[in-house]
Amino acid sequence: MLKFHRRDFLASTAGLALVGSALAQGTPKKGGVLKVSANANPSSLDPQTGGSGSDHAFLYPIFDTLIDFEPTTLKAIPGLAESWSNPDPRTLLLNIRPGVTFHDGTPLDAAAVKVNLDRARSDPRSNIKGDLVTVEGVEVAGPQQVAIKLRQPDSALLLILSDRAGMMSSPKAMQELGKDYDRKPVGAGPMTFVSWNDNEKVSYVRHDKYWKQGQPWLDGLEMNVIPEINTALRAVVANQNDFVYFLSPQQKPLVDRAKTLVPVSGPTLYCVMTFLNFAKPPLNDLRVRQALNYAVDRESFAKATMAGLSEVATTVLPKAHWAFDPTLESYYKHDPDKAKALLAEAGHKDGLELHLIGYTDQRQQQRQEVLQEQLRKVGIKLRFSTFNIPEGSAAFFAKAEGNGLLSQWTGRPDPSLTFTLLYGKGSYFNSGREEATPEISAALAASRASPDLGERKKAFSLLQRLVLEQALSMPLLFQFELDAHNARVKGFGPNLLGKPRFDGVWLDS
Repeated sequence: MLKFHRRDFLASTAGLALVGSALAQGTPKKGGVLKVSANANPSSLDPQTGGSGSDHAFLYPIFDTLIDFEPTTLKAIPGLAESWSNPDPRTLLLNIRPGVTFHDGTPLDAAAVKVNLDRARSDPRSNIKGDLVTVEGVEVAGPQQVAIKLRQPDSALLLILSDRAGMMSSPKAMQELGKDYDRKPVGAGPMTFVSWNDNEKVSYVRHDKYWKQGQPWLDGLEMNVIPEINTALRAVVANQNDFVYFLSPQQKPLVDRAKTLVPVSGPTLYCVMTFLNFAKPPLNDLRVRQALNYAVDRESFAKATMAGLSEVATTVLPKAHWAFDPTLESYYKHDPDKAKALLAEAGHKDGLELHLIGYTDQRQQQRQEVLQEQLRKVGIKLRFSTFNIPEGSAAFFAKAEGNGLLSQWTGRPDPSLTFTLLYGKGSYFNSGREEATPEISAALAASRASPDLGERKKAFSLLQRLVLEQALSMPLLFQFELDAHNARVKGFGPNLLGKPRFDGVWLDS
């Protein structure tokens, strides 16, 4: 049987990324439709109302962001805002790129940016209010200049504007369509939306007036929804599709055997974890949450579900991340006896049943079975209700069903946004919507107070420790990105977020 070791995988994946890059060389040419095997149906095509991290692959073609990021470092670079400045610590001044239009022909100017940011902050249906919690107001300072006024200095805001909050929609389309805008998006990205057939396909065509010279190279894009990852890979092997993303490590031998495929890999922030509703009994008891974290055997979980080709997660930041604190690496060592003692102390000596939400695909069901078996050994019975990804996410985050959700956190460009969204009061991804502790709220604010990286690292060290002390979630592992495409696909590269972007891709006939 073929065996993998993590150190070998890291070395080989570095080589795979280089192989993908080398094969991408050549003179880009226009034409062709890229067909992609996508792992989930979108929850929404409105970046402000969606609630699934898997939406990004569908959103990136339609929406450009105010701030962009370098793929391998997540460093902020110009996007729709061609430059920015801080005239004072509580003001971010954005200079919007002139001449950019939305797909409906309306101008992307300062007034349009204000409409988008105000809607994100105040619309009842917005799921990203927490992203902009430090914004006090948005002002039009000139035809192409926006002044964002802050309640406090916020060093995270730039990279926040490279995510959903920075995706700009046509104000005209949002006003005319209302709730229907979820399914009929109008952005200013390289591709114009055509159609969305639920659980089947999302189609796009080239935006001929895109502001980046020469792009997009593609005539169109098809995101074909295939939740079962083995089926998704077979569609590419059979040339029904051109590209498949976020394969499991167990599929790497299949990719290698298919000599027509090019593998591409890289590290990611993608964290498989159990989200916990810490506002709802019995998980409002700290001892129960701590018992869960001591009961799980993360090393065994990784070996069983990822063939060991992953990094065990203690916090929601991987070891390679600049904000990770290595002193916290073994905070929750596997300790079944301690888990049992904590459960008994909390009044559950004879056992405890928890209702968790899960997903229906084969990979997630395997994770559910492993987790059930591990927790059974300390007297915790897990009962799963399973859905597809958008429905399961909505059941837990929007409807507060279940005690927890076995899912994944797909990462955010700035780590403070990750912690705010997961644990901040009122955040969509905080299912109970309650404040964790005043100390955590203060640490969240401190993590964004200084632009100095050293000061921010100290703030994140404290924040991670406080979150671990409160056992607000149960991180399990970080998954490496593994994508595959046929030889026609050129110009693709992975990014640290692990969310594929196809704006620079072209097809070689």
